[in-house]
Amino acid sequence: MAQQPSADPPEMSGRDGAVPVALRINGKNHRLRIDPRTTLLDCLRETIALTGTKKGCDHGQCGACTVHVNGRRVNSCLRLALMHDGDEITTIEGLGTRGALHPMQAAFVEHDGYQCGYCTSGQIMSAVALLKEPCGPDDAAVKELMSGNICRCGAYPNI
Repeated sequence: MAQQPSADPPEMSGRDGAVPVALRINGKNHRLRIDPRTTLLDCLRETIALTGTKKGCDHGQCGACTVHVNGRRVNSCLRLALMHDGDEITTIEGLGTRGALHPMQAAFVEHDGYQCGYCTSGQIMSAVALLKEPCGPDDAAVKELMSGNICRCGAYPNI
């Protein structure tokens, strides 16, 4: 016998063990019921359908999943969504608009800072956050602060 679809919107449908969480993502409030084991990355991609944030290693080693939480960059694959109840989360989709790229997005396009594009959202999110963090005056300091983001294609010179 086929199961009837829920009349509730997908983000509010309950299931055994689900707990409530309120997230503000890209300026929009989301009141959800999620499995308490759900990572922020999986919540963004699977529950909210914001797929610009990528799942690379799922171990916090590649940086493809980088998002901003309250203005600071985090690896969303290492954070449970419940840890961010009430937090302001910004994903790559929240940086610019269709008509106007964020300046960092425009710089990546202008300088060919991508090849396959898989790491690009994490690279851009880290670069935007880096501009707000204390950083030394030389290239080595910038490289160190960006070292948590891996590009397997080798586009580093343009990044």
